[in-house]
Amino acid sequence: MYVEIYADNIKRRCKVGGSLVSKDKILSSDKVKLQFLGLALVVLFFGSFLIGRYPVTPDNVFNILLAKLFSWPQTWTDDMETIIIQVRLPRILAALLVGAALATSGAAYQGMFRNPMVSPDILGVSAGASFGAVLAIMLSLDFFWIQLFAFAFGLLAVAVTYLASTKLSKNNDTMLVLVLAGIIVSMVFSSLVALVKYLADPFSKLPAITFWLMGGLSTISVEEVVMIVGPMLIGLIPLVLMRWKLNVMSFGDEEAQALGVNTGRLRSVIVLCATLMTASAVAVSGVIGLVGLIVPHLTRLVVGPNYKVLLPASMIIGGGFLLIVDNVSRTLWSVEIPLGILTSIIGAPIFMYLLLASRRGWTS
Repeated sequence: MYVEIYADNIKRRCKVGGSLVSKDKILSSDKVKLQFLGLALVVLFFGSFLIGRYPVTPDNVFNILLAKLFSWPQTWTDDMETIIIQVRLPRILAALLVGAALATSGAAYQGMFRNPMVSPDILGVSAGASFGAVLAIMLSLDFFWIQLFAFAFGLLAVAVTYLASTKLSKNNDTMLVLVLAGIIVSMVFSSLVALVKYLADPFSKLPAITFWLMGGLSTISVEEVVMIVGPMLIGLIPLVLMRWKLNVMSFGDEEAQALGVNTGRLRSVIVLCATLMTASAVAVSGVIGLVGLIVPHLTRLVVGPNYKVLLPASMIIGGGFLLIVDNVSRTLWSVEIPLGILTSIIGAPIFMYLLLASRRGWTS
């Protein structure tokens, strides 16, 4: 399948299976897919309140949630309200936000690098955020400072990567140097994490550090969810507004520049926005791997490679994917499994399948 791209005032047509399909039909099909994904996410959102060891009914969930917005007579117990509002609601919202941030960042990075094997942590953000968090834990700081340290060091890692690549690239391949600098920075911060673990108290600090590095949302609160909404929106909105330029970037820098796209500025904005979202996600959830790698692959199979649809679809599917994994994490065994472990166990076979099946979705 191929898509001929013209100016906005020219009618676009696509050749699909030998037949010509108008632009209006393509846009209608994409809109239906996004609406279906959005509806499925809403159903999953409300259904997640019913999952857990403390039983609640659908009418109680709706009544309690609506009572926070309107005056509503109480017909439920205080324990039930605590479970829904203080325990399950922040966890569900955090799973949606973190999954959406990681998947959207992954899709943006893959479009910028023109490589489906790229993930959000390629520039060192996850390693830097991990070091910041374990350093704060070793210093006995509270949860707010753990998030702040993780966020700050995640941004620092990408800043060092980007500045190093800018100084070193010159006449060389900028993208290649950027990736190599990211690998080096990741190695440095991973070594610093290992050093902190080695120096930490093995009876108190080391278990806390190890548990955080596994990733999870079991201790999330409403206040902590509110803290990450702002940075994630700041990173998400520019990516959504510029998503059509990622289609142009797929032609290569020379072609994109010929079409009037400032590739250097666009690349800087994408790196900054994706890093902001990834650092915010890692700061609140710990290290959760493979979401930013496999969800964009899966989304391409569903909606195709057009970033005007792919980016919002990745956001929806990413949030739903992590929410499903979190539901499994808190119900499958009596002891909760960290999300980082589950995403690796579930995501690895899915990724192996997508490697075989997504070639058509990536190149079409």
